[in-house]
Amino acid sequence: MNVHYLQHVPFEGLGSMETWFKNQGHTITVTHLYKNEELPSIEDIDWLIVMGGPMGVEDQAIYPWLTKEKAFIKQAIDQNKIVLGICLGAQLIADVLGAYIIKNTYREIGWFPIQLSEEAKTTELGASLPEEFDVFHWHGDTFSIPDHAIPLASSEACLNQGFILNDKVVALQFHLETTATSALDLTIHCKNELDNSQYVQTADEILVKPKRFTDINQIMDLILGYLEKSGEQLSDK
Repeated sequence: MNVHYLQHVPFEGLGSMETWFKNQGHTITVTHLYKNEELPSIEDIDWLIVMGGPMGVEDQAIYPWLTKEKAFIKQAIDQNKIVLGICLGAQLIADVLGAYIIKNTYREIGWFPIQLSEEAKTTELGASLPEEFDVFHWHGDTFSIPDHAIPLASSEACLNQGFILNDKVVALQFHLETTATSALDLTIHCKNELDNSQYVQTADEILVKPKRFTDINQIMDLILGYLEKSGEQLSDK
């Protein structure tokens, strides 16, 4: 498959996903939106990944490329591409699907457990995931669940942690792709957000147990495998 990802800032790339895609023999291309690079033709990609970033979905006045990005995401969904969004990427998917994006009651940064929704447990993807597991968070906004989508999970601090749509669109508010190196980058570049509020951990708390990153990366691999299978089924129809 031709996998294309949209990167919003230099320090939030594919993380552990890059190794998985290379091991599967997929082609990887990227648009660095912060460099004002051009988007590809939608016909040239099979799989779109929308990464995270510190900006908000309505920050077009500061980041004009958000307007074209949203249209591109909508086009990918409408043309039955595999689409995966992470953090800001999940919010952008929710936005183009007509959901609302708002400030969450709490900023959520660090390691906190999520619980699968009852609806998600009945899906093929949900059946392969633990009912509760620790994930890495770094967000202040949240979204409503788009029409016809299945809510994926929730946490104590945030009701909507993701959703699944038609087995080929997955939005994750949390991070499973983060490595110890990319987490360190976040603590450096976004350290102003480490405000000691209720659901915000310190940089030391985030980084102290490296094995947690390999654990979430393995769960990310499961989700990528699910999406790969969905893409293969689509191409057979």
